[in-house]
This record gives sequence, structure tokens and C-alpha cells, in this order.
Amino acid sequence: MTQDPREAGPRPPYPGDQQQTRPGLTTKMTPRPDHGETSYVGKGLLAGQAALITGGDSGIGKAVAIAYAREGADVAISYLEVEQEDAEDTKAWVEKAGRRCLLLPGDIRDPDLCRDLVARTVATFGRLDILVNNAAAQVVNEGLDDLKSADIEGSFRANVFAMYHLAQAAVPHMKPGAAIVNSTSVQAKVADPTMLIYAATKGAIASLTIGLSNLLAPQGIRVNCVAPGPIWTPIQPIVKNPEQIAQLGAQTPLGRAGQPGELAPAYVLLASREGSYMSGALVPVTGGMPMY
Repeated sequence: MTQDPREAGPRPPYPGDQQQTRPGLTTKMTPRPDHGETSYVGKGLLAGQAALITGGDSGIGKAVAIAYAREGADVAISYLEVEQEDAEDTKAWVEKAGRRCLLLPGDIRDPDLCRDLVARTVATFGRLDILVNNAAAQVVNEGLDDLKSADIEGSFRANVFAMYHLAQAAVPHMKPGAAIVNSTSVQAKVADPTMLIYAATKGAIASLTIGLSNLLAPQGIRVNCVAPGPIWTPIQPIVKNPEQIAQLGAQTPLGRAGQPGELAPAYVLLASREGSYMSGALVPVTGGMPMY
């Protein structure tokens, strides 16, 4: 039986009085996000492979970690140290799927840490087949006067610069058939005026994906990106006011926020043999919001 996509997840209004302190945590969200814990069924598409996922403790990264494990991959996840509780839960789900999970706390704005993440992943699993650049910093603004140099630099270091450092470290370990999957956003195209910094970083990621795809295609390494729309993740309540949270996703044609688990199949497609002729692509998962 098919499912009405308008009813595949909770619909607004959502409780508006959510956590307001950084970083957001899954355990403090109401309703709890669905990462596919009870619904995702693997097909062995990533059997024997190893993946490194930044921001793998919660939200989209957590859903991808669970899906990759159920597809047969060992998973390393990076996250901020204060997100340890969420990371431990992700690890439990990966291990429940019968795969190994390496926890790698730290701030990817540090280039040395980026290199260390790759080195530790390869040392533990003996290989690296998939790099998922998913972690992101997000700030909001009301006007130009709200933009702070520290926020601009910090956001680009986390969202864009880290992708360069991680790719530089990862690619020498990758063989033909390997894949890099980046997380951009619908904001790369719609560019909400209250998200000037975040939208600019996500636009940069979309362009970086195309350029990196062209660079690495001769080595048999595919590079693609996924563009989420409004997704029910811990990043939402810490950057939006209660009124915005209550109506998150209401503006989409499907009328609701997406759940992290609804993103995982796109990341599996782009990492697996099912997407073997896809490189340089941007895959929107936006609840129907147009990007072109």
C-alpha cells in the first residue's frame, strides 16, 4: 500500500517552545525526529565498505549512518564533544545492524582534525570508500548589521573549508568506485534573506561539488550533493524562534517538515552502485520546494 507523502511525518503546528542553546540535541526535541530506526531496510548495497560521516551524531547524519550500516558498511562519525550523548545513540544503532562504529569527537573547523578523522578511519577500518560531508553551522540575521565576522568565518570554516581539507585527506585512500556525498541545501538557490551566511556556504558547496566531480571523475570517484529542504533536526530550534518552529515546513507543497530518515535513501543512492552514472548532481529533497 502506498503512503500519502503529506502524512508520512508529523505536520505543523509543532511545539514552538523548544531548546534554544547550542548545540541542539535530539533528546530535547518534540516530537523526536525519525532517523529510520524502525523503518529503513537495507539491501546490502554497501557491503564491506567503510564510510566517514561528519555530523553523524544526529539529524540527517544519524539517519545516513543507520542506513549505511544496514546496507553493510562500517561507519565513522564525527561530531562536537558536547554531542556525545547523541553520538553514543547513533553508535548503538550502527552496532545493532552488525557493523562497527568509530566515534570521532572534535571541531572540523580545525584542518588538522580533518586530516586526523580520515587517518583514524583508515587505521580502524583499513579502507575508506565513502566520505559524507554533512556537518554544518547555521546562523540567522535580521539585516546586514547583524552579520558578525566571527560568524561568517566560522560558518565557512565548518561548512566549506572543512570539505576541502577532508577531501584532500580522503581521496588518496579512495579507489575507483568510491564516492563523496556533500550536504548542500535548498538555501543554495532560494537564499532566505535571514540566512545570508548559511545560504552563501551552501551555494559554495553546490559549486564545489561540480568542480570536485570534474576533477575526480578520471579517477573513478563520484562526487554528488543532496539539497535538503526544511528537515526536523536539532539545528532548527536553536536558530529559529518559536513561531517559525511551530510552522516549519508548512510553506512546502507537502505542507510539513521532512524527517531525517526521508533523506537517507538519497545518500545511499549516491554512495552505491545504484548511482554509478551520477556525478556532479544536486539531488533536491525539499518537500516539493523548487530549486530552479
